[in-house]
Amino acid sequence: MNRLEVHLKALKKQGVKGVIPYITAGDPCLDTTMKLLNIFKECGVPAVELGVPFSDPLADGVVNQRAAERALKSGTTLRGILERLENDKPEVPVILFTYYNPVFKIGLDQFAVIAKKAGISGILTLDLPVEEADEYVRIMKKNMIDVIFLIAPTSTQERIKRIVGLGSGFVYCVSRTGVTGVRSDVPGTVVPMVEKIRVETDMPIAVGFGISGPQQAKKVAQSADFVVVGSAIVRLIEQGGSSLDICQRVEDFTKELVRAVK
Repeated sequence: MNRLEVHLKALKKQGVKGVIPYITAGDPCLDTTMKLLNIFKECGVPAVELGVPFSDPLADGVVNQRAAERALKSGTTLRGILERLENDKPEVPVILFTYYNPVFKIGLDQFAVIAKKAGISGILTLDLPVEEADEYVRIMKKNMIDVIFLIAPTSTQERIKRIVGLGSGFVYCVSRTGVTGVRSDVPGTVVPMVEKIRVETDMPIAVGFGISGPQQAKKVAQSADFVVVGSAIVRLIEQGGSSLDICQRVEDFTKELVRAVK
């Protein structure tokens, strides 16, 4: 097992629930992104999903789309993100949340080497189906990077088995069909989906997409090991102001989420 999976499995064994925040790298700038990574560590999160801004984020709702636009306008690139991570060395485990094109443009082998040097713990490539991922997985695992796949409410038991057999780190269960975004409810499909996944693996299970506040996070944590919260945090960043203002809003909200799931 790679270090991310070891870390999350240890928490699961202890019965410790956790929040995995998502932010877009470079929104509004990489300096603020690095400050937020340190704040997340201080809040006690087990890992952070760091989005790579992309021009065609098909799985993202409008909040995260706007974040990607802001990050691209600030000049953020995948190479720039990795270079900054290598230099700053944040202590919190970082999971890259990306589309395949930026990785493909660098080249799988070269990307994996650079990502390893940058301390990347895991990678989730949204638009790469498990059926086409054998070489990608081999190269990432060779470089000690865990590979996370999404499992949707429409996934069959056979496909769930294939995904957990190829992936590592944790299993990302999507709470609903559609794109990312803030929602007001937790779908009734979450509990049965988590149960279907647990039949196939002892890997930790994280549930995300549409979780917008502490009460929803608490409800999801009753069945899942970890709760992913993205758009609700990105929306706080979008409110703008100084880097200090942004960091304070995100810190306060993250602490609420962490308290809610414990």
